[in-house]
Amino acid sequence: MIDVSLIRGITLDLDDTLWPVWPAITRAEHMLRQWLGEHAPATAALYSSTTALREIREQVGRERQDLRHDLSELRREAIRRALAHAGEDPALAVPAFDVFFAERQRVELFEDVLPALDHLAARFPILALTNGNADVHRIGLGRYFRGTVSARDSGFGKPDARIFQAGAVALGLHASQVLHVGDDASLDALGALQAGMQTAWLNRGEHPWPHPDLPHAEVGDLLELCRLLK
Repeated sequence: MIDVSLIRGITLDLDDTLWPVWPAITRAEHMLRQWLGEHAPATAALYSSTTALREIREQVGRERQDLRHDLSELRREAIRRALAHAGEDPALAVPAFDVFFAERQRVELFEDVLPALDHLAARFPILALTNGNADVHRIGLGRYFRGTVSARDSGFGKPDARIFQAGAVALGLHASQVLHVGDDASLDALGALQAGMQTAWLNRGEHPWPHPDLPHAEVGDLLELCRLLK
């Protein structure tokens, strides 16, 4: 059970916690292909499918381990490589990525998110803690957050304890005073647990818990978390 008396702040995952991420990624990839069709037609022809674009991104990810925590630069480098393979100007990767990134920020929030954030932000400082590249300000949620710690910023991705510790430091708190909330049982809940935080696993899909160590709470949505924290 969560010990509410100890909590002084919350770290909150973003993708698949506040919104479903893959619809946004899929739309962003569609917009990218459209842009390439207008400005880099040879590249668009060579990488005409979502699968082809994702394959080159995965290839770059395997080869460029230095970019594993910087998803924006990883995507930009994949576009740059696709352009080069097609014999077009690699410099087009910058505006092409900008089109992708803008659409990636167009997310559809789960219904519980805004009322839950209203409630939680009135009681606790909230920090976004993410392995991804979503921008809470561009999405329109910046008013709820004291800041963001990302894998790119910290150099460590969840479930590494150091990104959770960086989140606690950013809140000016000890890890034991922070509740981490996220949808991924391993990256979020177990990672935060092993970093010394209290953890709430957001299990929207009624999945079985896969680890021997249990989170402090399991909730089906963020409004259930709000009720637990009263």
